[in-house]
Amino acid sequence: MEVSLPEGNREWLATCRTFIVEELRSARRFLKKAGYPYPIDETEFHLLNEHTTHGEIGGYLDAAGRGENVGLLSEAGLPCVADPGAMIVRVAQRRGIEVVPLVGPSSLMLALMASGLNGQRFAFNGYLPVEKNQRASAIRKLEERARREGQTQLFIEAPYRNNQLLEAMCGVLQADTSVCVACDLTLETQYVRTMSVKQWQKERTRVNLHKRNTVFLIGE
Repeated sequence: MEVSLPEGNREWLATCRTFIVEELRSARRFLKKAGYPYPIDETEFHLLNEHTTHGEIGGYLDAAGRGENVGLLSEAGLPCVADPGAMIVRVAQRRGIEVVPLVGPSSLMLALMASGLNGQRFAFNGYLPVEKNQRASAIRKLEERARREGQTQLFIEAPYRNNQLLEAMCGVLQADTSVCVACDLTLETQYVRTMSVKQWQKERTRVNLHKRNTVFLIGE
């Protein structure tokens, strides 16, 4: 927490009595660990996840309309980046509500920093298809782009499918393509390795990525 949460962010937390969150239980745990000064049970929470519709969020920013601060919390990484928070920020922008982005960890940028791959040209591709053939096709296209344009390709997966994705990459990519796996960034269990696919074909059985937040990168 001390590494990933600047003191200025703690001060902003203390100005909010309303939060828009992706998961209530983890949000409550986070606030408690961050030293939130108000009773959690007296704090207002609104759920915003991949199942939330535009029609459900109409009142989420009412407190902001009254001049109060409303906090947007992300489950991992940064709000609005591979995160449903973009929906509520779009509403705030349309309503003329000031949006203040706070300094914090971005797993994507941290992974790129630690990978040794091209940081001048890169692209984030979100989640790849789940279906086997479609996923293989997507992986090949990302490799082609990385080789043709020298552009590092970043993507993520649902944590419980990480091992399957790495296995698929090892079966599809060319042997000399570079792959970085960046896992549990900023945690004590952090793991970041960049190797050729040929090396990963041996190494992947020695690392378990199951249910661990992971960023995958493909480069030259």
